[in-house]
Amino acid sequence: MNIYTKTGDKGQTSLVTGTRVSKYHPRIEAYGTVDELNSWVGLICAQLTDEKDKLMLLKIQDKLFTLGALLSQDEAQMRFELPKIMQADVDSLEQEMDRMHTFLPKLNFFILPGGHTFVSYCHLARTVCRRAERLVCKLADEAPVDEILVIYLNRLSDYLFVLSRKIAKDLGVEEIAWRETRD
Repeated sequence: MNIYTKTGDKGQTSLVTGTRVSKYHPRIEAYGTVDELNSWVGLICAQLTDEKDKLMLLKIQDKLFTLGALLSQDEAQMRFELPKIMQADVDSLEQEMDRMHTFLPKLNFFILPGGHTFVSYCHLARTVCRRAERLVCKLADEAPVDEILVIYLNRLSDYLFVLSRKIAKDLGVEEIAWRETRD
């Protein structure tokens, strides 16, 4: 199989169903951003030493690939069944956040992203996740989208925030509180 097909040279690409659309089509924007998010999650995973967290991120990457595949199909022309994102996947994110919260200090202020490169990677992934969520919501205004995809992305952005806090704690990095300045 060649990586290059030359079929996209004129600004169009194919959905998984074979439907041709522009490369700026809302579906392409949505699943392209999910792919970008998956790359950020991979970068975070490559830095981790905690095996439980690493295993969770690999599971998340698998779910993001599934989510992207689901977004890349034109529902009206589906040719085959794809894996699904399930409520259990959302529950898994919530359980991991609950586990991490057991040893994190209570949060009484907004946190500025940063403090350490590794922590910043989590915040970058979180913001890309929020963008993916917005794009999937926009797509859902135009075409059928299973609401569990939006729920999963919403919860994943929360998970990435909590993971940033856990990594900061693991590294002994102080969280930077946002303090509104007054003149």
